[in-house]
Amino acid sequence: MAGTVTRDPLPASGGGHQGAPLIVTEDAGLLDDLLRLCAAAGATPEVHHGVPESRGGWEAAPLVLVGDDAARRVRGAPRRRGVVLVGRDQDDPGVWRRAVEIGADHVLMLPDGEQWLVDRIADVAEGVGRPALTVGVIGGRGGAGASTLACALAVTSAREGLRTLLVDADPLGGGLDVVLGGETAEGLRWPAFAASRGRVGGGALEESLPELHALRVLSWDRGDCVAVPPQAVRAVLAAARRGGGTVVVDLPRRVDDGVAEVLAQLDLGLLVVPAELRAVAAAGRVASAVGMVLRDLRAAVRGPYAPGLDDREVARLLGLPLAGEVPVEPALQRPYGTGQPPGASGRGPLARFCKEFWERALVEARTA
Repeated sequence: MAGTVTRDPLPASGGGHQGAPLIVTEDAGLLDDLLRLCAAAGATPEVHHGVPESRGGWEAAPLVLVGDDAARRVRGAPRRRGVVLVGRDQDDPGVWRRAVEIGADHVLMLPDGEQWLVDRIADVAEGVGRPALTVGVIGGRGGAGASTLACALAVTSAREGLRTLLVDADPLGGGLDVVLGGETAEGLRWPAFAASRGRVGGGALEESLPELHALRVLSWDRGDCVAVPPQAVRAVLAAARRGGGTVVVDLPRRVDDGVAEVLAQLDLGLLVVPAELRAVAAAGRVASAVGMVLRDLRAAVRGPYAPGLDDREVARLLGLPLAGEVPVEPALQRPYGTGQPPGASGRGPLARFCKEFWERALVEARTA
């Protein structure tokens, strides 16, 4: 059980060792449990029987776990955010009074609240700040160029110096690692995460993935696995987002349970629509399905244009905001793997489109 006393967020580390929680208790059994949970979250805590005597020790820790046995000893400590009172007696009504007396944000009872606590410890261990700006790209019809745009956006983001992850959410798309020329690169693919449950470590995820063109790529292998359980998709994408920067997701046109998990974590989506009537009709059906989960979906229109159509008219017909016109570059018509990936040169109309998109989207994210 975990209860909230206040709603203040956890503070950023103001000194000491980033990600090192402080444990205050003399209860040997409780200490063993808290050390075990810290180990599961990848954190090495400092342990004291009372408020640390060293200057700043209490204030600097990103998270303070106070055993219920120690509440009386820390009553006079300076008030701060990020204090959790941890106990075992679910039926003790006095625990809430003691939490208020020490200024705790949360009251947590073991063992029920273990997963919540592991998540909070892992957050501070990873130095979690603003989550990654997460953008999904989906084709309005087959062959619309969504994978090309997703790769170009990711390559452009990395070239601008942002921490970038490119996620291939389409198991039948052939693999974005192929688009980037890295199908033989070492690293894990989606099937390795099929058994993931609960929390996945963000740093461990990133280090395990292939690194191509200064970004990390989570793609599919060439095996028989073409599905990952929704809870694994949720855990992996949440881990990808915690590291900040940007995450770009190449989405399939169908919306199943796994894709719905991705859509729920997107900040915005781009629907790539060739400017011809049949494509617009198909894109309307895709937009209707995706829009049930994703609120911010925008039209990215690709020429050449059918008579009577332009980018604004396509967006109007779909009832979507216009993200812009996606340029078509002749060099991108060659088969994947025969040259540079989309947007790699930093020159040309596609690279300019991607750079301008990120400039706008990042400003919007900062002011939201």
